[in-house]
Amino acid sequence: MGLSGCITRGEDSGLEGEIVVDGSNTLRPNTALVAEQFMWQNNQVEIPVRPAGTGAGFQQFCRGETDLQNASREIADDEAEMCEENGVDWFRLDVVRDGIAIMKHEDNDWCDCLTTEQLGLLWERGSEIETWRDLVVESDEDDWSDDIDVPDESDWPDEPISLYGRDSASGTFDYFTEEITGNVGNIRNDYSGTPDTNAIIRGVRDNRHAIGFGGAGYYYENEDDLELIEVDDGDGCEKPEPETIREGTYSPLSRPMYLYVRERSLEREEVRAFLRFYLDNTQAASLDVGFFEVEDETIEEQHERLDELYEDYE
Repeated sequence: MGLSGCITRGEDSGLEGEIVVDGSNTLRPNTALVAEQFMWQNNQVEIPVRPAGTGAGFQQFCRGETDLQNASREIADDEAEMCEENGVDWFRLDVVRDGIAIMKHEDNDWCDCLTTEQLGLLWERGSEIETWRDLVVESDEDDWSDDIDVPDESDWPDEPISLYGRDSASGTFDYFTEEITGNVGNIRNDYSGTPDTNAIIRGVRDNRHAIGFGGAGYYYENEDDLELIEVDDGDGCEKPEPETIREGTYSPLSRPMYLYVRERSLEREEVRAFLRFYLDNTQAASLDVGFFEVEDETIEEQHERLDELYEDYE
């Protein structure tokens, strides 16, 4: 049953106030859905869920400007130092699983799978690959997946590859570049970077020779118009699907997604209630918006963590 099927309309629950959430554009649909249902039950609570991106969101969070931070990666050392300097104590909840999808146009019938080595050749700073045929030429025989036949140069079009992805304010950008090109921020200068994954979807959908990376949930919302390029990290071509995400075989582009919580915000009853609600409903929400569930054991452990934290406030 989806989240919307198990929530009933509430009257005045006694809770009121505003809970400010910012951060990851990728995680936003999950948090926004849970927030919508919480507000449906508690009609005096407002929960704006903003999509600044993980990096930009942490800047606000560590200045104490937001209560909750959606994050598609762990907090960086310099961000944690900023929080400490500003007296912002925090803790983290593990709320969904996600994969970064490599998307192509639905009429791209030549490229079905790329290895992580080939993705690195294509996306790294200074890459000399301009066309799909260049990717064939620049790939050594060992760079190709064992799951596919190595194509001839003439099999792939001599047409420019248009590249789309998240911009540098995004945790998805950080994760993708670190895993694929070896260092955070190592990416070619001529790709089209955007804070909006829907812009990536449009760019790839409108160009037969385009390729883009973004959260798998966005792909599954648009799978009638796009196709996936599978990824081979040495153990065969894989898609970002529930089983491959949970088992880690969609490697290295599967990841946990986090909700960071400012501890001072726990002084407010509406925040405490919302965090309980979030943990109770994130599994159903994740399925509704194209993410993948965290394990029941993880949810139970995090409820126990809230029990300990709430002792000082209830």
